[in-house]
Amino acid sequence: MARRIKKVAVLGSGVMGSGIACHFANVGLEVLLIDIVPRELNDIEKAKGLTLENKQVRNRIVNDALNAALKSKPSPIYKQEFAKRIVTGNFDDNLKDIADCDWVIEVVIERLDIKQQVFANVEKFRKKGTLITSNTSGISIEKMIEGRSDDFQKHFCGTHFFNPPRYLKLFEIIPSTKTAPEVLAFLGDYAGRFLGKTTVHAKDTPAFIANRIGTFSIMYLFNNVKKYGLNISEIDKLTGPVIGRAKSATFRTADVVGLDTLIHVANGIKESTHDEGNEFFKIPDYLQKMLDNNWLGSKTKKGFSTKVMVDGKPTFPTLDFETMEYTLDPYPKLKALEKTKAEENIGKRIKILMSDKEKAGEFMRDSFYALFWYASNRIPEITDAVYKVDDALNAGFGWKLGPFSSWDAVGVEDTVKLMEENGRKPAQWIYEMLAAGVKSFYKVENGKKYYYDIPSKSYKIIPGTEDVISLEALRDTNVLYTNEEATVFDIGDGVLNVEFHSKMNVIGAGTLQALNKAIDLAEADYKAVIVSNEADHFSAGANVGMIFMMAVEQEWDELNYAVQMFQNTMMRLRYSAIPVIACPHGMALGGGCELSMHSDKVIAHAETYMGLVEFGVGVIPGGGGTKEFALRLGDELKDGDIRNNAYLNRYLTIGQAKVSTSAYEAFDLGYLREGIDEVIVSSVDQLPYAKKAALQMVEKGYSQPAPRNNVKVLGKEVHGMYLVGADSFTAGGYMSEHDKLIAEKLGFVLAGGDISQAMSEVSEKYLLDLERKAFIELCMQKKTLERMQSLISKGKILRN
Repeated sequence: MARRIKKVAVLGSGVMGSGIACHFANVGLEVLLIDIVPRELNDIEKAKGLTLENKQVRNRIVNDALNAALKSKPSPIYKQEFAKRIVTGNFDDNLKDIADCDWVIEVVIERLDIKQQVFANVEKFRKKGTLITSNTSGISIEKMIEGRSDDFQKHFCGTHFFNPPRYLKLFEIIPSTKTAPEVLAFLGDYAGRFLGKTTVHAKDTPAFIANRIGTFSIMYLFNNVKKYGLNISEIDKLTGPVIGRAKSATFRTADVVGLDTLIHVANGIKESTHDEGNEFFKIPDYLQKMLDNNWLGSKTKKGFSTKVMVDGKPTFPTLDFETMEYTLDPYPKLKALEKTKAEENIGKRIKILMSDKEKAGEFMRDSFYALFWYASNRIPEITDAVYKVDDALNAGFGWKLGPFSSWDAVGVEDTVKLMEENGRKPAQWIYEMLAAGVKSFYKVENGKKYYYDIPSKSYKIIPGTEDVISLEALRDTNVLYTNEEATVFDIGDGVLNVEFHSKMNVIGAGTLQALNKAIDLAEADYKAVIVSNEADHFSAGANVGMIFMMAVEQEWDELNYAVQMFQNTMMRLRYSAIPVIACPHGMALGGGCELSMHSDKVIAHAETYMGLVEFGVGVIPGGGGTKEFALRLGDELKDGDIRNNAYLNRYLTIGQAKVSTSAYEAFDLGYLREGIDEVIVSSVDQLPYAKKAALQMVEKGYSQPAPRNNVKVLGKEVHGMYLVGADSFTAGGYMSEHDKLIAEKLGFVLAGGDISQAMSEVSEKYLLDLERKAFIELCMQKKTLERMQSLISKGKILRN
């Protein structure tokens, strides 16, 4: 019988519990969130004359926790109204309500005795066959099921979310010896497809996979930091994005997580393990002093760094490990870092850093050799497969390359001898692998990625990736066209994919050329085109630097041609003979948003931050975005009603450069279309799903649409009403004179220009010409150039 999840109970409403509840609500489930009943009234409740029996009091802890989560940044919920799917309660009154839940997940304090007590009570009400799991980060799964019924044990396992549950993809599944295989299979599939998680099956060992190895990596550095001769800023520069890790790198991450939390995890691993790396989980003297001083990081305002105001400006001095005082570090200027600037490939950057002959290189070699040593020795203790280790670190800690992928990048065979010389001899299975002539942990074959399977001593396809489409894996075999900014792939079954790969995937001449080339190819010999990529962000928009240079040089004809080329390409996406589907994710700003709006269909990842943000650089959307908003506005107007809020909403969305905080919010802002565009939570399924959708459109009989000549516009009357509003905002100091100028031109185009009669019909070309003219006129303004220069040189939006 097929198992379906409709309602979930989350037991415990702390930071993790509330976050997990929100994410279940994100994907459309009903959620019951419960916590303990308060033991006494607070002052507010006393003032109201409430008693401990009042429902408001009894649910205070859970309601306060959920409300705090919903107000937190970044938000745990895709859309605030989704929180209505969560019903709150308490253990005393509402534990009985788990009887109609399909999955019960425990998220209470990390104490075995308390968890066992919760499970004993759960068993009184849980219906037979219900999934029951624990979000423990390290307590033995086997010990939790002691004394429980056979059915409970069969349906129980660990399901470890990482914080914050919405954003971090890792979902560790930890079985006991009694867990039914079909339960593990179901949870693995469900977490991937419905929750958007990377599922990793771990063994029931201390801290499981990600925390065991990730904490080792941090603690090894903490125990050796004084010998490297590097300050905190230098180490964070070396352990951040340059090697494919979070911008917060090592010490900033520790401050955000909290030193007390990190030390608690490290102590737990040290006490419960006896492996060769155990000594590196000890707490060094300076760390203990920080703990004693309550320098715990962000929550106490002091940690490895602190914030100090100097002349009204914030500075962030860092801790000197010798003096235990805070000092301002100079900007890191390491030769090794300079050598990596021209290299885009993360693996090659790691190799460059490790080959450095100075202190940066010594640090990188020592850190990575220790990581390779420890990770190799954890197999088969914590897992039997190398890909599970890499998946866990990538999804849980935000690494781009896990330990074994990093090892492949620098050369397994080349590093083993150097590791031995450094006192870091890897596990025996590494030597056996090399002796068998296998030189890497992974290989790509026929567009699929394979891993080295240790028990069989052979390569096997990574389970669950059989239907995944990896552009990186297809790069050597399926490229039809490429330039510096974009590549066109044949992804099979008559479907092409255009991948952007410029910096931040900005859209320049090369990108437009690739899009047109893909449509040329598809209209001649293929069926459909998809626009997707595997970078962190879909596209940050048009190439502002190129626009700025043309404007500074006053090359107005060239700028007009460039903008028209962008507009024409967007219109070609809309009106080609084949379906075009966009797959935005991460940032889809400016031109990236315009491209999505001109596709036949959008399959957006849930974590899509979409917006027409051109106002911030002193212009209006000029790649068809303003035209498209005018078109959609005209289609929304009912019975000639020109006085509704539709115009104002569209006007403010662009004028305030509103960006969705999820794909779901993009519908509310008008960037995505109800009934046409879709949202998918699983990033690995996004491209395969888009491909199926494109082929379905072909199968149904795709007809080439014709450009619109019947776009209804509101004309001068409505535009004039909002000009008065812009005057008021300027007079009140809410807008600058330049903001007012941009707003006037935006309103002029949205209203259809100099047309007297409301609800007149115009063509898309007419609107595009208006849009382009306004865009170029704004580029002629000094204040627009100042805004563009600020973004290009400082990465900041200037309000002038």
